Amino acid sequence: QVQLVESGGGLVQAGGSLRLSCAASGRTFSNSDMGWFRQAPGKERDFVAAISPSGRSTAYASSVKDRFTISRDSAKNTVYLQMNSLKPEDTAVYYCNKNPPIRAFWGQGTQVTVSS
Repeated sequence: QVQLVESGGGLVQAGGSLRLSCAASGRTFSNSDMGWFRQAPGKERDFVAAISPSGRSTAYASSVKDRFTISRDSAKNTVYLQMNSLKPEDTAVYYCNKNPPIRAFWGQGTQVTVSS
């Protein structure tokens, strides 16, 4: 059974930082593009960032570019999202998945709340 488990969320003040982790089990994702997505209250789930299997190619939503950094450790089957200069509008539940996402792989996500 494939599981993607997100962790590292929390409550932080505006301008602060958090590092999210996504640990995969049940299969390896080392050959897959992986992504982070987020869903704010009352809104649809949106793309945040993606990374290629090698880690050499990344992509970001314009709203997070230059503040967030996606990375991966294929040996650990884990993907990370370093979030700096956080803003209240970054408040959301953050999820990881393949990119493009597979419906069956959505996990519980991790809540990020940024206070002003």
